[in-house]
Amino acid sequence: MQYQVKLTVLRRELYQDLMDEYIARPNAGKCSRFEDGQEFLIDRKAFGRALDGQFCAEAWDCLSRYIYAGLQGGAFMRGWTKDEKVMITCCNDGVRPVIFKLERIDLPDEVETS
Repeated sequence: MQYQVKLTVLRRELYQDLMDEYIARPNAGKCSRFEDGQEFLIDRKAFGRALDGQFCAEAWDCLSRYIYAGLQGGAFMRGWTKDEKVMITCCNDGVRPVIFKLERIDLPDEVETS
């Protein structure tokens, strides 16, 4: 069995009260690196290249361990999510987090991945 992970940006949040109090540029708005609904399909090659700079380094740091587990066929959060092949998580920006959905995709061995 081979595996891929589909990463979907569910939504970008903004906690303006926290931005106003703590951030040097309180009008920065929601994360501009991603768009709601944006998708990434990650295979082992894309993972090894860390998506060639397409991805926020901070978000990659938060998500890459889970993506790696999915690419090995592992469960994301067995017993926590309704489907162990699906996980909802976010980046570590406390004032404007991006919420992601990770989905492990199981492929037959004969399917070539990019």
